[in-house]
Amino acid sequence: MAEITAGLVKELREKTDAPMMECKKALAEAAGDMGRAEEILRIKLGHKASKAASRVAAEGVVAAHIAPDGRTGALIEVNCETDFVAKNEAFLAFASALAELAATGNAQDVAALARLPFQGTTVEEARQALAGRIGENVAIRRFTRMAAQGRLAAYVHGGAKIGVMVDVVGGDDTLAKDLAMHIAASRPVALSAAQVPAELVTKEREIACAKAAASGKPANIAEKMVEGAVQKFLKEVTLLGQPFVRNDKQSVGELLKANKATVAGFVLYRAGEGIEKTNKDDFVAEVMQQVGQAV
Repeated sequence: MAEITAGLVKELREKTDAPMMECKKALAEAAGDMGRAEEILRIKLGHKASKAASRVAAEGVVAAHIAPDGRTGALIEVNCETDFVAKNEAFLAFASALAELAATGNAQDVAALARLPFQGTTVEEARQALAGRIGENVAIRRFTRMAAQGRLAAYVHGGAKIGVMVDVVGGDDTLAKDLAMHIAASRPVALSAAQVPAELVTKEREIACAKAAASGKPANIAEKMVEGAVQKFLKEVTLLGQPFVRNDKQSVGELLKANKATVAGFVLYRAGEGIEKTNKDDFVAEVMQQVGQAV
């Protein structure tokens, strides 16, 4: 039987980025044959990725990429199971590279993005390999590719948990960056009142009507109370209506007007938003079970 030296293990690890013990086991199984060991790892790591695929990936990061000309860019959300992995260098590098690919490629959705060539393989194969190495489900949840009418600015905040991309027509780079930061902080749901989803307005109106009815005010006063509450809500949830974070005496709409600028559109992602997380105790129990099986 061929001797499995530390040098062989190191070489295989550098080629595959697999855990050291997995490399040693693969080399032993392959009797020291490097090529065969690589094949064994691909099979094993792929199997691990498949097992992990059924688990909920509610953590993750948002990554952004803007082309040097500032005219095209993409915002992407990539998920994993734990916040620990969300800080992993390989995971972060994968998300960053995907943002660039989403910006420069022609993929229209996640399925098309997964089929694109990526670092000598495909995005999907790279995703599976990464999931196998880290032992967690890795999911590409969504992305938006933007082609600017003006200039693009991006801002990623909170350990890459919140990401923004905004298209600003007119103004300068500082204004565009400030607007991206404002969106991350104030989280508007739409650009203007006309773009707020109807169901949100209806719900707010129903709440306002209930409050007005409980007040016992005359009908004409109650009607004004309802309308005032709805208009206040629309200012709070629209970018143009919100007070600017750097100067709350001025709305974003007023800021744009003063700089002879407009916002053509924006995208705001919050990592894991809307995903129901797995019970933490269940996850710990699963890990402990795997550890017990490995002993």
